[in-house]
Amino acid sequence: GGTLLGDIAISLQRAGLAFAAAVAVAIPLGLFMGQVRAVETALDPILQVFRQTSALALYPVFILLLGLGEASKVFVIFWATLFPLLLNTISGVKQVDPKLLEMARVYGATRLTAFRRVVLPGAVPSIFVGLRLSATTALLLLIASEMIGANRGIANQALVSLQRRLCRWSNPID
Repeated sequence: GGTLLGDIAISLQRAGLAFAAAVAVAIPLGLFMGQVRAVETALDPILQVFRQTSALALYPVFILLLGLGEASKVFVIFWATLFPLLLNTISGVKQVDPKLLEMARVYGATRLTAFRRVVLPGAVPSIFVGLRLSATTALLLLIASEMIGANRGIANQALVSLQRRLCRWSNPID
């Protein structure tokens, strides 16, 4: 048990840490992979395999590798939020109109300037779609990971309340 505000704070901390880590990894990697075709060609098969694997199915593996503490909960949320953001970022970079890039180069823009002024603004809508999908996924995985192996958090609070309501004859899980 614990206080509701304390459990909400712990849950938001878990989800926020995992989401921030996914943003820090996925956006730069997605921008790089979208620009450099050789890197995308090399890493895409690996991404497609891991993208199709459910994060909850991998949660027992994460528990074995990282233990039942905070690390496994945060990592399973990170893992699930990484792929929607990464793939949307790559897609956004690849969807930038090549004519706009050619026009920027004709006007004398360096690769860095063309990236900053053309590619990045063109990719932002897809990146925000990835952020929205990843944020939703983070909340869903937060609840699932807390229900499996947490003694604090929103999901644990819900489980304790449910047990107290439905199993009045048993001892509470405090």
